[in-house]
Order: sequence, then C-alpha cells, then structure tokens
Amino acid sequence: MKYTEDDLLPLSGLQHLIFCDRQCALIHVEQVWAENRLTAEGRLMHEHVHSANQESRGKIQVAFGMPIRSLVLGLIGKADVVEFHKRKRGQNGEFLQPYPVEYKRGKPKIDHSDRVQLCAQAICLEEMLGIPVPEGALFYGKTRRRQEVKFDSALRKETEQAAGRFHELVRAGRTPKAVYKKGSSPD
Repeated sequence: MKYTEDDLLPLSGLQHLIFCDRQCALIHVEQVWAENRLTAEGRLMHEHVHSANQESRGKIQVAFGMPIRSLVLGLIGKADVVEFHKRKRGQNGEFLQPYPVEYKRGKPKIDHSDRVQLCAQAICLEEMLGIPVPEGALFYGKTRRRQEVKFDSALRKETEQAAGRFHELVRAGRTPKAVYKKGSSPD
C-alpha cells in the first residue's frame, strides 16, 4: 500500500508503538502528552542536534535535523543526523552513502524500538534518494557511545509491520485498555 501526504504519521510513533500500544494511542490518537524530566532531556538533546549546521569531516558530509518521509511506510519525521560517506563506485566514480544516526538520551533498550525507528529512517532515505542504506547507528547519551545497526531483512520486515500496525491503531481511533503485568503497579 502506498500512502498519501495526508496519511503520514510521525516516524517517532514507531518507538511508542513498540514500547506500548496504549502509550502510542494516548499520544497519537487522544493527543495526551505530559512532558517529564526524562522527555524534556530527550527533547533538549534533539533540539541541540537539529540546530547544528551542515558540516564536512574529511570524506563525510553531515546533515542535521534532515526532514525525511516515506509514502511506502506512511511516515514523516526528521533524522537527527545523516552522515554522507564518500564511497567508490567502480573505477571512475564516487557516491555519497547515507548513514543515519539517531540520538537517544538514555542507554540501549532491551526491545527493538530504537532499532525500528532508525530502520524506518533508512527506508525513508532509500525512498527519497534512490540508494540503499544498509546500516546506521544509535548514539546513546548515557553511555556516550554509538551502537551500529545493520538493516537486515528481519529488521526491515519488523519495521514495515510496525508502520502498518501504527496506521491501523490511529485509523481505529481507540485506545487499548491498560494491561498490568505481575509485579508492576498501575502508577
């Protein structure tokens, strides 16, 4: 299915969906959002990264806060950083290989939410630029380290399925009931 510009949902919603369907619906269906210390820190980190100017570092050109979208996934957003690495193509040519880098305030998560969000950025870049994007990185503020992510077929499939579920959730317009797990509190 191909989406129209009017159908586009925020790419960041994929992370919300994978973390919790209910949280995703509260944010993207009911428009309920309350910023807290952690989300404020994350917002400030993203604003800082997005406000930087383009720069070059040797054979790498860097774009900050790059607008991206995919009509195939039906998503729109901003890539925190897209590095364009000069690569050789054959004997007489070079091309710029996009390498998305997503900034996260905390540390690596157990679930795939960050990886799916980054993979969606790669799919957007592929669609927009017409060039494969085989890998990218997640930068975590707590560890101050990059974690390389390969966009293999399993991660791409998971990303496409998450985008489809996100559209279904928003189209349905209903917030799932809370599911409490043993040992968790409703707070």
